[in-house]
Amino acid sequence: MPVLPYAKRLDPRENGETFARIARAYDDGASIRTIAAKTGRSYGFIHRLLAQRPDITFRERGGANRHRTT
Repeated sequence: MPVLPYAKRLDPRENGETFARIARAYDDGASIRTIAAKTGRSYGFIHRLLAQRPDITFRERGGANRHRTT
């Protein structure tokens, strides 16, 4: 996953392959927070980027929950 320049406006047409790789990573199970950490961009940036793509369906919130043992 490439590190994206922080606080620089990115044009999806110029960075189509990078954005496609981010979408593929999300589809393959990576969380938005993980992608944000690897690219150096914020959670909100990655979320907005994914929201612009019609082929992305967001997963439900929350991960594996701990269950109480008896």
